[in-house]
Amino acid sequence: MKIVRFASDGRSRYGILDGAIIRAMAASPFRSLRPAGDTFKLKDVRLLAPCKPSKIVAAGVNYRSHAQEMGSKLPSAPIIFLKPPTAVIGPEDGIIYPASSKQLDYEGELGVVIGKVARNVPRERARDFVLGYTCLNDVTARDLQRLDGQWTRAKGFDTFCPIGPCIETELDDTSSPVETYVNGRLVQKGNTADLVFGVPELVSFASQVMTLLPGDVIATGTPGGIGPMQAGDTVEVRISPIGSLRNHVVRG
Repeated sequence: MKIVRFASDGRSRYGILDGAIIRAMAASPFRSLRPAGDTFKLKDVRLLAPCKPSKIVAAGVNYRSHAQEMGSKLPSAPIIFLKPPTAVIGPEDGIIYPASSKQLDYEGELGVVIGKVARNVPRERARDFVLGYTCLNDVTARDLQRLDGQWTRAKGFDTFCPIGPCIETELDDTSSPVETYVNGRLVQKGNTADLVFGVPELVSFASQVMTLLPGDVIATGTPGGIGPMQAGDTVEVRISPIGSLRNHVVRG
């Protein structure tokens, strides 16, 4: 099932995407998946970020290929950091290139959308708290990351967390391809089989630190192949069967 959040007639709603048709939902998918009966044509609405997280919990150095290209040792436990909810944008929205940065990088990732309140969740029950999966771009001002020696500013600017186009409820998170394209050129090609810590470990670990709320997103890390984006570029994160998350880089 593909769950979308969309705008129509000045109102935002959740729905189930079925081909080119959206079947509106009666309530938030974090409360019920019951349809409302209304239908919309996909071409007539604007897709929004598929959820409104209170926080994005991101995993650093969590692909073996990325650790290798960065010259980093594999972590013995998940390395997590936060991106603010103000960083979230949806499909086709602009990623703003801040004036304070000279190197803006893409990081295509699988995002995990939490479905219900999760606190101190054991690993074996972690997937019970997952609603589904989405594409995510952990946009990073790489020069500021190196300058600061930590990641908050470099990864926390407004527009630095595109997510979408939907929440896919059916996906094998142990073996899913993760690809990133810039202007149609493949620049990242990975697979979640290369994760150092998988989805159950990340959900459990994060829930031992902070309460995860419905709609929160866990960014699982990026595969090797990170690189820069320029103003005017179009960047896409593609994960099957979720789809393609496309955004455009614009000058701030």
